[in-house]
Order: sequence, then structure tokens, then C-alpha cells
Amino acid sequence: MSYANRNNHEIDYKIHGEELQFVEIELDPSETAIAESGAMMMMDDGIQMQTIFGDGSAQQPTGFLGKLMSAGKRVLTGESLFMTAFTNEAQGKKKVSFAAPYTGKIIPLDLQELGGTIIAQKDAFLCAAKGVSVGIHLQRKLGVGIFGGEGFIMQKLEGDGFAFLHAGGFIVERELKAGEIIKIDTGCVVAYTPTTQFDIEFIRGVKNFMFGGEGLFFAKLQGPGKVWIQSLPISRLAGRIIAYGTYKRKEEGSVLGGLGNLFDGRE
Repeated sequence: MSYANRNNHEIDYKIHGEELQFVEIELDPSETAIAESGAMMMMDDGIQMQTIFGDGSAQQPTGFLGKLMSAGKRVLTGESLFMTAFTNEAQGKKKVSFAAPYTGKIIPLDLQELGGTIIAQKDAFLCAAKGVSVGIHLQRKLGVGIFGGEGFIMQKLEGDGFAFLHAGGFIVERELKAGEIIKIDTGCVVAYTPTTQFDIEFIRGVKNFMFGGEGLFFAKLQGPGKVWIQSLPISRLAGRIIAYGTYKRKEEGSVLGGLGNLFDGRE
């Protein structure tokens, strides 16, 4: 793969695992990768770790106030003020690995091939080559901001290096042609290119939105552009776990199933 004319650091990578993945990044001497705090899994001797304000990108303003404002934008997307930079200060190649926070897939994105910008859901960013800017994207439409599943503020990744997102379950990448429309559960949208139009659509029919279990709105995405879709949003997974732990389930493994609770004399 050609790395010609890149401003961001040039990194090689390999993704390991199936459902609980981690990405292994190989750094040449003086190369740096950035990651969310706590994402590091392991690293070779010779790599130095440094906590920094914001993302450390070349685009961010100089001076303490500028760095603070840049880092403050990340807080609006639900992230920490700080990120961690991992720099290879040894003579040969060294590796550093970053682990996914929950079951799902890691998505490698070559921003140079994707036009330089990706809009992603909050908390999707995992790590990137140094120079990739991790900022905010404000939804322009009131309805999308309120009902679009991710609110007014999403993450915006800019640069010409590699960035890595993480999302839940299985990941589908769709290339939408001009005018092509797909409708998605609002929580299942992971990321999309800026050429994609993101809107919402009200679910028609009283029975559909009251008993259909899909909420009141779909996310409607219209091409041209690329869209990444997750099969299991973390909010859905968390909701099932909470619901599962709320009730005593003594019927599990019983031939009677739920009737066991009625006849065991304890309910």
C-alpha cells in the first residue's frame, strides 16, 4: 500500500481476534500512535508513553489555551481531556497494541483514501496515527440532533493517516450510490463519510411505533458515500444485561420454564 504524500505518521497494523479484538500497531523509529486513555494492552520495550492534551495533531492551535480548547471539544463528545501518545524511541521497529473495550469489531480507516474526514458516533474512536485530528461534528438539523440516537455532537476524524474505530457485534460497510437510501436503527450507525446525508424518519403507524420495538424514528442515510453499521450497539447490550439481572430466573434449565416460578412456592 502506498503511503506517498502523507502528513500523518505512517503506521503498519494487524488486527487480532474475532469477537474480542485488539489492533497491533508497528512503529518505525520516532513514529507515534495516539489512543484513548486506558486503551493500551501491551507494548514493546523502547516505546515511551506520554499523556497529552487533546489528540496531539499538527492542526491543533499552539499555546496552553489553544490546547485546552482543542481538548475541551473532546469532552463534548464524552471523551477525556487527555489522550496517550506512544512513541518509538528505539532504533528498530517496535509494536504497541490497543484492545477493544467490549465485544465487537475494530474498523481500520485509511483517511487518505476516504477523503480525509469521517463522522463517527461518540466513543467509537480507539486509536490512530499521530496527526489525525479527533474533533467534534455538530448536527445541523434539530430533529437529527434530538432523535438521531447520538445527539447533536458526534466525533469528527480528520487527516490522511490510519484511524481505528470500535463498534459492537458485526460490522457492515455499505457503499451508497448517489440518491440511494437506507434506513437504520438510530443506535446502529457507527460512522459515515461527510458526503452522506444523515436524517431521521418518523415510523408510520400507531401499532408500529407502540408495539414494534423499534422506537419512534429510523436513521435515514442517503448517498453518495460510505456507511459503517453495527449489529449490536453497546446501549442495547447494556439494556439487556440490566433487564436480565433485575429478575430472578429460577426457571432456567427447567422443563416447565416460566411455570416453575408459579409452582415452587417461593414466589
